[in-house]
Amino acid sequence: MNTVRVNASRTYEVKIGAGLLTEIGQETRAVTTGSVLVVTDETVAPLYLAKVYQSLKAAGLTVHTASVPAGERTKCVEYYVNLLSILAAKQLTRTDAAIALGGGVVGDLTGFAAATYLRGIPLIQIPTTLLAMVDSSVGGKTAIDLPAGKNLVGAFHQPSLVLCDPDALNTLPAATFRDGCAEVIKTAILFDPKLFAHLREHGTDFDREYVITRCVECKRDVVCADEFDRGERQKLNLGHTIGHAIEQCSHFTVSHGQAVAIGTAMMARAFYPNPEEIESVLRTFGLPTETSFSAEDLANAALSDKKRDGGTLTVVVPRAIGGCTLERISVTELQPILEAGMRHG
Repeated sequence: MNTVRVNASRTYEVKIGAGLLTEIGQETRAVTTGSVLVVTDETVAPLYLAKVYQSLKAAGLTVHTASVPAGERTKCVEYYVNLLSILAAKQLTRTDAAIALGGGVVGDLTGFAAATYLRGIPLIQIPTTLLAMVDSSVGGKTAIDLPAGKNLVGAFHQPSLVLCDPDALNTLPAATFRDGCAEVIKTAILFDPKLFAHLREHGTDFDREYVITRCVECKRDVVCADEFDRGERQKLNLGHTIGHAIEQCSHFTVSHGQAVAIGTAMMARAFYPNPEEIESVLRTFGLPTETSFSAEDLANAALSDKKRDGGTLTVVVPRAIGGCTLERISVTELQPILEAGMRHG
């Protein structure tokens, strides 16, 4: 097992190791010895909820559970308020904890509920997707969506513990696993040529514990340097301004990982000296690199992005593997960049 310590506004550990799902009870006792609400979704519940429930009960905890529909549409005001009502009905206190068992949607939704119920209760993240393990479970960003766009309502709320069991990836559908690979590739492009080379060499047969740990370390370093997303942490948005616009234009029929892969490829075609180097790795992982939406449609959708600041946007520009820059652009410059990102050859 590997352990990554995150020294943010709350210090906590991210533990990565096979078999951790069976040890959740004892691990949770380091956070609370009282009550917990385990929030999961209808896909994850039949796979792992019983195992987690039994481990928590065996550790002497009082366990409540809640299940929500799977998918991005669950990250909304309705399910957020429902969770708050459950927390109140079960009379959880500030010494109890909410546990997010699932992917990024469950983590974001449960995290935002934990951040705001009683002005904040402890949160334990148990990610079951690759995307959540390497990205959304670490760093304290929690949010729900509005009809106007993704993640427009949220709070920074660092977890008290994150447990990543790579064995949970064995039950992931191939498409969902590839979604996580998009975030892994993004991390390698941003911070680590060695990790990028490992991915290029091994493809989807990469060393899971090594890759998850390295991605968490990179995320840790950025979060500790810029917890509240005012500077370097914005680099984690590589491919995301375009990706979120693609998701919105598709009414979320294009998954987050696919959208980020396309957004990353488009930024590479617009700025990177050898875009094929990045595109080829994305294709090796079975990820798309093109979209049918027009540059105009994507630019209009991006105007609702939370990263917009008045008439400007901050975009992440890939200049080299391990060497990306943050650049402020006028909103009027975005469409030409998108058009450049759609060109080939």
